[in-house]
Amino acid sequence: MSAAACADATMAASQGGIGRDGALDPMDMQAITEQLRTKVGASSGLNATLKFDCGDDGVVVIDGRSVPNTVDNTDRETDCTVSITHENLVALMTGELEPATGFMMGKFKVSGDMSVALKLQRVV
Repeated sequence: MSAAACADATMAASQGGIGRDGALDPMDMQAITEQLRTKVGASSGLNATLKFDCGDDGVVVIDGRSVPNTVDNTDRETDCTVSITHENLVALMTGELEPATGFMMGKFKVSGDMSVALKLQRVV
């Protein structure tokens, strides 16, 4: 491995983690949760609950009803659930995947209150 590749791998590991397949994740679930918590702030305008469900990788739940809004990893019933792979959630969070485009391309599925999903642009 070249020095540059080693440095890139070290940087990626410090920013994310090692995924289930042994590959470097650019952003682990805790980093996604923290980033969403920062973006949501005290009041997201969501006025609902939304769950990003990444299957075995975990969940991130935004409670836009509570004051202040909360973001955590406790799996529970929500108004809207976005079923998405960890990889696609990272792409959504980094801006590589636009919410409307991702939905139309089948990159994620939405169940529950679709109007909550339409407010997704406010959050990500």
